[in-house]
Amino acid sequence: MKKSFTFLCLQFLSILLIAQQNVEMADVMRSNGKIYVVLAVSITILVGLFFYLIRIDRKISKLEK
Repeated sequence: MKKSFTFLCLQFLSILLIAQQNVEMADVMRSNGKIYVVLAVSITILVGLFFYLIRIDRKISKLEK
């Protein structure tokens, strides 16, 4: 579990470093305030997926026991 968490953190870090480039569409969305909506939806989806995977892992562990 620690290895996968570390791997995911490094992946997010690399994505953040690549995303530092200026993109015209992002500037327009940021000026309109829509970028925060996109960010909130993306984070909500990722958190939901993580909780779903953790729950599935626990259920499988119970079945294996």
